[in-house]
Amino acid sequence: MLTDISPPDLKPGQLLARGVCRHLISHDFVSVEELVPTNGLRVDVMAVGPKGEIWVIECKSSRADFQSDHKWQGYLEWCDRFFWAVDAEFPTELLPDETGLIIADGYDAEILRMAPEDKLPPARRKVMMQKFARHAALRWHAARDPGFTFSAY
Repeated sequence: MLTDISPPDLKPGQLLARGVCRHLISHDFVSVEELVPTNGLRVDVMAVGPKGEIWVIECKSSRADFQSDHKWQGYLEWCDRFFWAVDAEFPTELLPDETGLIIADGYDAEILRMAPEDKLPPARRKVMMQKFARHAALRWHAARDPGFTFSAY
């Protein structure tokens, strides 16, 4: 059973990310938020599946949020599948058909359109798995030690 123990000051995109991460667990995917695959890019959610597949999910809370995102195509080279996560009120006709679509809220999500697969080259996959592991470990350390701070690398 999932309960809402989050601070009340989560932003709309953060709520979408939380619902996405909760849902991905049901597909046996683990996830982290705000991972930096390379300088100048920060993905909202990166998830790793049971076979090592890597998904990137960008959370968009409004039309303006989507229209101001000019970097999303740069995320494609860092994942096997790319998804948008939006709420039920979002005008989904704005989203490119060649990407995945997830409808989410702060509690759960549903994959409406599976993203096409474009497998990462092995060397890139290795780099991303290492970044994912380090990011997750740093987040865990920060959660366990409130005095610890780190910045995204």
